[in-house]
Amino acid sequence: MNIVCLDLEGVLVPEIWIAFAEASGIPELKRTTRDEPDYDKLMKYRLDILDQHGLGLKEIQETIATIDPMPGAKEFLDALRAETQAIILSDTFSQFAKPLMEKLGWPAIFCNELIVDENGKITDYQLRCEKTKLTTVRALQSCGFETIASGDSFNDLAMIQASKAGFLFRAPDSIKADYPDIPACDSYDELLTLIKAAL
Repeated sequence: MNIVCLDLEGVLVPEIWIAFAEASGIPELKRTTRDEPDYDKLMKYRLDILDQHGLGLKEIQETIATIDPMPGAKEFLDALRAETQAIILSDTFSQFAKPLMEKLGWPAIFCNELIVDENGKITDYQLRCEKTKLTTVRALQSCGFETIASGDSFNDLAMIQASKAGFLFRAPDSIKADYPDIPACDSYDELLTLIKAAL
């Protein structure tokens, strides 16, 4: 049995933090997992900036409400789910993901949780598990699934490399150059074709 594991941001929806950086006028928040492989370091950096500017969950959710899936993403996901099981593995947070999942037709998503105080200030975050994407892929494999994975960032590489097939999707040139052995594509049609061939 196969299951496809997809990254969310940069693959199906735009990067939430980049959208918020543009909406808030804080360019430092454009830094993502494409730029920083250490997720804990990246999140502490983001939370420090939010604190400095007095911004909290409400402001980020207002930006998320304006974000739509990438053109063709829902159609790709619908076509994929007609062929096989699929799950989104993301390092985003449940407080961010819900309105985006509605726009994508409510696919299954495993993600993390923000810790928010009574005033709406984001004080910390909680990972669902250590090495979230790799751990989840290994757990699915232990349940008898063969995994196929796709993503665009440093934090997707472990799940891609641990799967029976894996693909970079719209990844930056630097990551594609560092991992030339991982097939890369830029359109949903190409990605669907690659996944179908691996099933």
